[in-house]
Amino acid sequence: MIDRRKFIKGSSMAAVGALTVGCNNNAGSTKLPTVSGNSKKLLVNNTDTPKPSTIDRLPLEWHKDRVRVLQQKLGEKGLDGILITDRWNLIYYTGLFHSTTERPFSCFIPTDKMAIHWFYPGLDLEIVKSWWITDGEYYYDYPHVDGAYPDQGTVDTGPPVDLVKWQLTGIKKRGYGSKNIGLSATPSYKTLKHMQNILPKASFEDVSDVCVKMRRVKTDEELALTQRVYNYFSDIHAWTRDYILQYGTDLTDFKVKMAAMEYGTDLIMKDIKRDGHPHTAVGVRVGIGCRSGIGNAYPHPNQFHHNKIKKGDSLQVSGVVRIGGQGGELYCPYQIAPWTSEMEKMWEVMAEGSQMQIRMSSVGTRCQDIAEAIHTYQIKNGMQKYLYQRVAHGEGMEGHQEPYIALGDETILEKNMTFSMEPGLFYPKGGYGYNPSDMVVVDDGKGYNMGSVPNLTKEWALLTL
Repeated sequence: MIDRRKFIKGSSMAAVGALTVGCNNNAGSTKLPTVSGNSKKLLVNNTDTPKPSTIDRLPLEWHKDRVRVLQQKLGEKGLDGILITDRWNLIYYTGLFHSTTERPFSCFIPTDKMAIHWFYPGLDLEIVKSWWITDGEYYYDYPHVDGAYPDQGTVDTGPPVDLVKWQLTGIKKRGYGSKNIGLSATPSYKTLKHMQNILPKASFEDVSDVCVKMRRVKTDEELALTQRVYNYFSDIHAWTRDYILQYGTDLTDFKVKMAAMEYGTDLIMKDIKRDGHPHTAVGVRVGIGCRSGIGNAYPHPNQFHHNKIKKGDSLQVSGVVRIGGQGGELYCPYQIAPWTSEMEKMWEVMAEGSQMQIRMSSVGTRCQDIAEAIHTYQIKNGMQKYLYQRVAHGEGMEGHQEPYIALGDETILEKNMTFSMEPGLFYPKGGYGYNPSDMVVVDDGKGYNMGSVPNLTKEWALLTL
């Protein structure tokens, strides 16, 4: 399933080659227009946020430290190792950034020693061999034929290899064929039965909950790198706000999106150390979205956004920015003059609901209690018919991560959990809506947000073009 953040990324990158960002530039020009304004002066200094990191990715030793914690938890469950098969757990625990396709990609980590055994497709041979590896086996490509390795001079055809069996046979060869094995992702009933038939003397236990519970509480190193990202992201929003104010109704929301992406990419990449080889400039994403007008009246609009910006529009600049896999969302919901008192009231309730989430994101609070308080406030202020979504989702490398600030989530907040901030309100019949976001970090007494954009203030968000 493709969520709206993946859609923003995909549609944005497809159009980069045709970017025309200046209002009066020649067709096909990729030169950014000159932008001036005071939006950067409006950025706030939040003393609760951590000192931003200067690194471009978390070091390998950090990932090994997380493996040591995981090994301890596996040992407490009587497990002899873990088979990691899903992308986000692979990246988190091993540090190997890679692309996920239909090709199986996994590793086995034993509980009693710092070792890693890879099982991977041949096109990833060089990135695996140049990273942390004890040993490994590769298949040529998917679907694989037994013994067919064109890169080794053998070409053959035949039935496809059962790659589940291939991986488990590799684990057995390393002495774990009759051991207790943890699984990082929940297998289907059919797959689990198949695995049990392949290794009948082994036992398998789903420990996906162990993996994700470690990932949802962020370390100081993760937060520091995330703060670096949000400092860039806030700068991108300030530039984009000035761009909109300066060029106004000459723009389309598409031009805003593409200009913001180019500005943000240039801003970030000039600070990223890289030599063109693997393992540098990893996990970098600058995905900016913009939609103006009726599209903002829907939480998940499904139309392509290429609309002239008009006076009276609600307008959202959104997106996800990451470095080394760390980062998240930062949305600015704008209203362009003229606006009605009903629009302004909706915007005010949205903003106060967001502030409530920040204030209530304290250690020991239940997720559902925050959601209940915010929804109750929204309803008391006449917003019932504009409610379409929960308050927030947990933030991780994959984007949406449990737990959720939702009525059905009983999770008790822990220090350094991170969430989006989205008590949005939407009015399809009116053709407008407002949905903010930021990274909210759980802390003692109250939470804090990592963005320095004052996107919940009228001074920032109510624009006159």
